[in-house]
Amino acid sequence: MRPVATIGRMPATSIFSVPPGLSHADRQLRRHALLRLGWAWLAMMQVMMFAWPGYVRHDGIPPDALATLDWAIVLMNWASLALTLPVALYSAWPVWQGAARSLHRRQAGMDVPVALGIVAAFLPSVHATVTQRGEVYFDSVTMFVAFLLTARYLALCARQSVAPRHGRVQAWRHARLEIRRRALGASADRVAARFVAAQVALALAAAAVWAWLDPAHAVPVMVALLVISCPCAMAMAVPTTLAAAHAAAQPGLDAQQFRALLAATRRVAGISLYGSLAWHLLLTPLALAGWVAPWLAATTMLLSSLAVAGCAWHLYRRYRALAAVGCAAVTVSVVP
Repeated sequence: MRPVATIGRMPATSIFSVPPGLSHADRQLRRHALLRLGWAWLAMMQVMMFAWPGYVRHDGIPPDALATLDWAIVLMNWASLALTLPVALYSAWPVWQGAARSLHRRQAGMDVPVALGIVAAFLPSVHATVTQRGEVYFDSVTMFVAFLLTARYLALCARQSVAPRHGRVQAWRHARLEIRRRALGASADRVAARFVAAQVALALAAAAVWAWLDPAHAVPVMVALLVISCPCAMAMAVPTTLAAAHAAAQPGLDAQQFRALLAATRRVAGISLYGSLAWHLLLTPLALAGWVAPWLAATTMLLSSLAVAGCAWHLYRRYRALAAVGCAAVTVSVVP
């Protein structure tokens, strides 16, 4: 009798496990992606701690304590700059490469607005740090990069997890998902490009109007609008959803369930993409009125990104459970 343990078993590995047949170049690609991601997350957590003194500062603090706090804010800003610079140059290097390729092709790909958002938040922060005047947004920069690289690392691991050990049926299924990823990714790029073009034009116009009405609000309003226009959640929508679909496409799914997975993948990616777009559009009037500070805009970006990740996780849990039931049924059917 053939051992039951070898029939219909769910794979013990996850998309984060390095496939045994992975080439040296792909291993290096994964290693560098993980290093960039790790540094972005470490820097983000530390920079957010450094930003806290600036958030709690107000004029009601006693003068002696306020002077000490201002000195600490200056020191923390320089420390944040030192941590954010490697994130902008090293961790975000794939973003700069992608933006350069898009501009070379005269296209507004997903990396172009992300690069604009990083520049718009980073350069004013450097100026404010050097002159010791104005707001800094280093926490927003590190947050942009960390969330984007998280989505891209998930997608990279999912693509590399497609190995011959899955068999012809599994390889065919993952190939179908890759075709779906490319189609959805192209659609997401078009939506993001139109949204960002409108938001960037609106941010520049708003800055000009506020410079005439109240110059002190011109830069914060412009940065808040540019942060809102940075399509982090939209950039995560397709790769995160497809990564979840790759992980859920296990041998236990029958043909009908896999077709349902394809349909659900398209639906969840669309909900994540257009839901995050609607969220940004709802915040735009508030930012135009000067009611959304840049740090609050970055927080809303975090919430929309978490919502996108939650939708992908729900998709994975649902179809992973169906695959487990299917594998269990196959196992029971072969037991004499």
